[in-house]
Amino acid sequence: MFIVDLTYEEPLEKVEALLDGHIAWLQKHYAAGDFVASGRKVPRTGGIILTKSLPRAELDKILEQDPFVAVANYSITEFVPSMTSENLSALKSL
Repeated sequence: MFIVDLTYEEPLEKVEALLDGHIAWLQKHYAAGDFVASGRKVPRTGGIILTKSLPRAELDKILEQDPFVAVANYSITEFVPSMTSENLSALKSL
């Protein structure tokens, strides 16, 4: 599984202009089963996406299609959940 940490590198006005496309991109990858959770950082300096386990090259191709690539920097951390709360136990199999 991966944690994708987006940090905005442009003013929020530029981010907002790309938001509809970013949301459509997110929805596409939720429907495909690639993404597990996502949301804005607080304060609003970027966002976080949790993905299922997939080859890193495939994740890179997916991220290249995000409209936010024009306004954000991406930091990617791979991890294997070994412990979860009971409600999130399905994460261990992603």
